[in-house]
Amino acid sequence: MIYISHRGNINGKNIEKENSPEYIIEALNNGYNVEVDIWLINSKWYFGHDEPKYEIDLLEFKFLFDRIWFHCKNFEALEELLIYKNIICFYHNNDNFTLTSNKYIWALPGEKLSKNSICVLPELSNCSKFKCAGICSDVIEKYKS
Repeated sequence: MIYISHRGNINGKNIEKENSPEYIIEALNNGYNVEVDIWLINSKWYFGHDEPKYEIDLLEFKFLFDRIWFHCKNFEALEELLIYKNIICFYHNNDNFTLTSNKYIWALPGEKLSKNSICVLPELSNCSKFKCAGICSDVIEKYKS
């Protein structure tokens, strides 16, 4: 099972810290994969959900690429990240499902799951049976325990 921290959250939402580089590193240091929202604007990389909030040097995260799931928030970020073979990325807006660059089905809360899907925010759909490849959650510690 792949355990993915949603925006760095482990034991509940922390809107003030979500997507901050320090929060992301903290979740990674705790052994989790992390889903992080990423933007590319005027050749600069940013983390942030509703807007580009934290300017980052993408290459500083290079050694963690196999554990970060980049949720591209604009076309430019997706186009650029798809160039790299070792980066996990995806884009979705209102889709119930999307395919990640590493061939997993990113399934929104309450949607069908398969052995090749990632169950996103199961706490929103009261899902308790996980016949899937992984879980992405704000309370990921609960699911790993």
